[in-house]
Amino acid sequence: MNRWLTFIVLFWLLAGCAEAPQPPLRVGVNPWVGYDPLVLAGERRLFDPTRVRVVELSSNTESQRALRNGLLDGAALTLDEVLRLADAGLELKIIAVLDVSHGADAVLAREGIRAPADLEGQTIALEQTALGTLVLDRLLRAGNLSRDDVHLIHVEAAQHGSVLASGRADAVITFEPMKSWLAARNFQVIFDSRAMPGEIVDVLVARADVLEPRLPDWVELLVGWERARRALLADESAADSLAPGVELTPEEYRA
Repeated sequence: MNRWLTFIVLFWLLAGCAEAPQPPLRVGVNPWVGYDPLVLAGERRLFDPTRVRVVELSSNTESQRALRNGLLDGAALTLDEVLRLADAGLELKIIAVLDVSHGADAVLAREGIRAPADLEGQTIALEQTALGTLVLDRLLRAGNLSRDDVHLIHVEAAQHGSVLASGRADAVITFEPMKSWLAARNFQVIFDSRAMPGEIVDVLVARADVLEPRLPDWVELLVGWERARRALLADESAADSLAPGVELTPEEYRA
């Protein structure tokens, strides 16, 4: 009996010493075509879901908030947003460049507004992020305007379509897939990121305190991302699966 008791005690002691499995890395993304390879990788299990989980959020603002609060281990963000978070004291490491915007970030406006200069006295909706501020600055320069010449309202990305369609704003600073959604409804593109080449860069970041201890898991994520990126280029069914999530037809998505 004593030997059995000793065996049971030793078994539980050894079990208690075993390292507990770590939860999957939590990586935040918001609706943006440049981040969709990460979404596709999660859907197709191109990385191990016990090691990496992609968390879909409604906006960059939400991603940044979750990073600051420790609810995410990493996120897809624009480079200027990463720099602002770093200035605020959050230590992040860039582990990949995801894309460079060449027309996908844009300003769309109602009928009658054909150029940036036509925005004088009008209401512009934007998400108050580093990206929104950057595009606003370049837009106003293009129209030879100042902030005093326009009215600004803060609207998170998920409401960009409704704020323009409802008439609450005369123009909106947005990005794909919302750009295509609005263009299909006859709103006019009056400015886009082709006028600011190389300025909008999307990157994948990791919290510095989570990077080195979980390095194999980050590698797992990057390998899955690359596989998904290639699949999007080669496999039409990939666009078919992603388009409904951003309220586009597969044809609009591929465009």
